[in-house]
Amino acid sequence: MDINATLLGQAITFAILVLFTMKFVWPPLNNMLEERASKIASGLAAAEKGKQELLDAEFRVAEELRHVQVRAVEIMGNAEKRADQIVEEAKDRSRVEAEKILNDAKSQIEQEFVRAREQLRSQVAILAVEGAKQILKAEVDESKHQKILATIMAEL
Repeated sequence: MDINATLLGQAITFAILVLFTMKFVWPPLNNMLEERASKIASGLAAAEKGKQELLDAEFRVAEELRHVQVRAVEIMGNAEKRADQIVEEAKDRSRVEAEKILNDAKSQIEQEFVRAREQLRSQVAILAVEGAKQILKAEVDESKHQKILATIMAEL
């Protein structure tokens, strides 16, 4: 065999290999890379959307807490006015009645505050689970993660 014939045979084999690779191997690899890039981009977009929803939820929580505090001030004001009216009508009876109304108002405020906080915690937990579902593109089993959600809700 001549070195030129060997070199020519290797060049032809290499050209066939390059053509085969370009025709049958490269397009599926390229498609897989493009699909992966689009999945990553959609995952990042979902993560950003989850962050924005979390920020929105935190804003709503703060707004709701402000409303609860304003409502608490109103209830306290109403309770004090009622107590003053009762004092003017009958001083002996008014002391007992004013304490009862004030205690009822405080417990009502506390219950309303706790109820609003629990409701907001559950909404944040639901948003967190939904965000995790979007990011992971997999279903999260809530029964298995109830303890984790309870811990998160307790920390909030």
